[in-house]
Amino acid sequence: MRNFALSVLFALVAFAAQAQSWPSKPVKFIIPSGPGGTIDPLSRFLADQYSRIFGQNFVTENRPGAQGNTGLAAIAKAEPDGYTIGLAASSMIAINPHVYRAMPYDPRKELAGIVLIGDVPNILVVHPDLPARDLREFIAYAKANPDKLNFGSTGSGSSMHLAGELFKTITGTTMTHVPYSVPADATRDLISGRLQLMFQLMTGIQAQVKAERVRPVAVLSEKRWPGLPDVPTTAEQGMGRLKSSVWFAVVAPQGVPQQVIERINTETNKLLADAEFRGRVQALGAAPMGGTPADYRKLYDEDYARWAEVVKVSGAKID
Repeated sequence: MRNFALSVLFALVAFAAQAQSWPSKPVKFIIPSGPGGTIDPLSRFLADQYSRIFGQNFVTENRPGAQGNTGLAAIAKAEPDGYTIGLAASSMIAINPHVYRAMPYDPRKELAGIVLIGDVPNILVVHPDLPARDLREFIAYAKANPDKLNFGSTGSGSSMHLAGELFKTITGTTMTHVPYSVPADATRDLISGRLQLMFQLMTGIQAQVKAERVRPVAVLSEKRWPGLPDVPTTAEQGMGRLKSSVWFAVVAPQGVPQQVIERINTETNKLLADAEFRGRVQALGAAPMGGTPADYRKLYDEDYARWAEVVKVSGAKID
């Protein structure tokens, strides 16, 4: 028994020493998507900054599949020594568990949130021919035309889909969801009039709004979007419950040493306080965030519960 206790003690001392010297070798930075979008360039930019700050290479590795489940499962199942981390999108960890009938990991129990990086809100946009210029007018039009409006998304269970389902639940309206596998096709059909509206992510539609190919109705957020400062939010228009966005956070396997979490969190918050870094994050389409691991958990728990209810009502599922 004494030898066993000594072995455990030595192991704990060695583990603590490794944490203190972290990182002493390259760190794998998993991107749970393919190239493109927001999460891939944001991950690569962040990994480059970490390589500079910590003096070790943070090697990016794309692991696409199952709307982020493949890559995040690889992080969750990795050794919790601080040498495998990555960037998670909130849709992957707060929506997927409710729409997938089987998950390869449990994000609540197997992932440790380290720091929030950035947030991209959804925005309600309509075809210019629709006679609605604000949220009140659009709700009235939707109620007067039940089942005559089609809204597009990037697939069942996506933030765009569930934002539409949330809108229907809050307003008591009925609309038809049209899922697309290629986001550009949905945008093209909205511009042509085959779709009447979308609850698109800001990064995917901002250019079309500025070109006046689609009309913005409301940003699904509490704060206005800097790139479209004249577009009011749902909160401003009396519908604060209609809130939807995709945020990004650095995550690691549960059980990573606290010293590692604190170092990454501290250095990342320093970056997010730097004007140049914030500008780069904004240029990639996200509003900079930051904060503590507790801030991450609070936001995550809120989103997890909110989308659970929306999925339950809508019946959205992915086999």
